[in-house]
Amino acid sequence: MPDADRPQELPARLLTDPEMINACRVRDFARVFRLVKTRAGIYPSMIARRCELTPSRVGEVIAGRRQLLHMDVIERISDGLRIPGGMLGLARRPWETPQALAVTERETPQGSESQEQSAASLPGPDVDSILALATRTNFSAATLEAFRSSIEDYWRRDDQHGGEALRPAVVGQLRYVVGLLKESRPPTIQNGLYGIAAELARLTGWTYFDARQYNQARAYFAEALQLAKEIDDRQFMANVLACMSLQATYQDKPPDSLALVTAAQDQARSAFGTTPRVLSMLSMREAFAHAALGSQTSTHRAIGEAHRQFEQIQASDPDPSWVAYFDELKLIVDTGIAHGRLGEAATAEPLIADALRREARTNQRGRAFHAFWLARTQLDQDKLDQACSTATQALESASAVASERVSGHLREFYDQLAPHRQEPVALAFEARLRAVLPPVSGSLHP
Repeated sequence: MPDADRPQELPARLLTDPEMINACRVRDFARVFRLVKTRAGIYPSMIARRCELTPSRVGEVIAGRRQLLHMDVIERISDGLRIPGGMLGLARRPWETPQALAVTERETPQGSESQEQSAASLPGPDVDSILALATRTNFSAATLEAFRSSIEDYWRRDDQHGGEALRPAVVGQLRYVVGLLKESRPPTIQNGLYGIAAELARLTGWTYFDARQYNQARAYFAEALQLAKEIDDRQFMANVLACMSLQATYQDKPPDSLALVTAAQDQARSAFGTTPRVLSMLSMREAFAHAALGSQTSTHRAIGEAHRQFEQIQASDPDPSWVAYFDELKLIVDTGIAHGRLGEAATAEPLIADALRREARTNQRGRAFHAFWLARTQLDQDKLDQACSTATQALESASAVASERVSGHLREFYDQLAPHRQEPVALAFEARLRAVLPPVSGSLHP
């Protein structure tokens, strides 16, 4: 490659500029490309060449007519423009260790032949050598179990604190596991790695969904779906489709939500050994879709099916780990939320209240989310004092977790208080909301 075409580092002042950092964090490549052009003098034709894109595609991105969501394209942008992987939610790129920081090997003192042989077997100081050594690790079932344990820990921290801070680590591990899939391994190990990669992609998609960054979430959910399809894990494909169905309800696309959860149920029923717990969870997601469509009869039927399947659960069922969260408490609160979505507040309130009383204190996001729904059902019944008190409790939990999804719900509750805006309890809630959650343009009025 001629020196003129060789990727060069971007100016440090650009990489540390808050506008550039934010544009990379949300993967707004229209802004990234414009900043690279104006601050670094790298014009669209050069961007296209460096990132292996067509000039017309770069032009469409800058004009806002196209988004770049595929991971291989994002990785090419990182490598071509020398944007550190962490800024784009990727693993550390191989070129990120500058030659100037490489360890200079000291002169080896005289020693025994066995010592020289031992030193020769160690990796070099560069990152590529170290990663190559890690890749040569002899994978076993215990290695796969270690990966799964780390994923369980990620989910636990996500419940407690939100996924924003976890995302770079999760994406880095995802890219590492996907890299391992390129090598030949025994089928059992290879299939296990595909399953782990699928779960990491779903978790990444979930963190974006929880942050209301829906395009990024959909891209990772699609990646999880493809990884699960490689090993014909239809139960997990159903799980991912159910996540996408839930996201569609948030995007106010109930027909899409119903289509996705119907596809999820088809996958689950065609899989060997699908457990009642999985089918119960999927029926509840179906109830959410019908409720979003305003179909009372279909919602009640789906709720009934969710409870019927749940009653058939046996302790010996080989439930996948990812559905363990769907316990009796979750069934009850989701039943209440489904009724709440239909406007059946009197039915919903005692169900959600009962679940909230028994919910673990460590699940901050769940407590905030469920308290919001309880407050909403109370407000729908003109119980203003109770509703504002419950919503204030939701704020306390929301303040401990980074979840724009929960924050958005609480701002929606504030909007629903419009007819009561001058009541003392509403004014107190507004003051607490302003103190706990940063304002979003247009959501709170002075």
